[in-house]
Amino acid sequence: METLLLFLQLFTTFLLIGVFTFGGGYAMLSLIQTQVVTLHHWLTEASFTNIVAISQMTPGPIGINCATYVGYEVLHAAGAGHALSILGSATATLALVLPSFLIVLAMVKFYEKFMGHPLFEGVMAGLRPAVVGLIGAAAVILILHTSWTGLTPHFELIRDNFPDWKSWALFGAAMVASLAFKVSPILIIILGGVAGLLLY
Repeated sequence: METLLLFLQLFTTFLLIGVFTFGGGYAMLSLIQTQVVTLHHWLTEASFTNIVAISQMTPGPIGINCATYVGYEVLHAAGAGHALSILGSATATLALVLPSFLIVLAMVKFYEKFMGHPLFEGVMAGLRPAVVGLIGAAAVILILHTSWTGLTPHFELIRDNFPDWKSWALFGAAMVASLAFKVSPILIIILGGVAGLLLY
């Protein structure tokens, strides 16, 4: 019964994330983190960061990969076997992509009809900056744990993600390589993995 309830919670959680996320996988990360770490306490901050890193390195959209890994981890942590954990992956993944699939199916039918309409253009103009904000929030949640006292935010570094000076050095090197030298993200990931292997 508890396992069935967990499947239902996984499905409804990722269905809501799929419905209310605009802007792709990175925009989803802040919502996924809020649901699985803060609200449901299925994963720790460190475990979620590991899942994001693995999702980034594996082929496919990061949001879908993240949902797949989270679905497996949630069932596995609850004591389910390998087969049920895989089913948890499938449940979370299906729930996440279902709203997008249905919306895109509807848009294919109506896009040409409404393209150029002031209402449509207005909605798109409002979504663009919101998407940038969600992607920025995804970066912040991997570094800082935020809590609120009334209207005052309190920030605390997630120490599991930056345990020592080596982590900060890798973070700084990746940022400089990306922003200053325009190094390919794929190359940065590979070099980061090699550096981590040598340093740790």
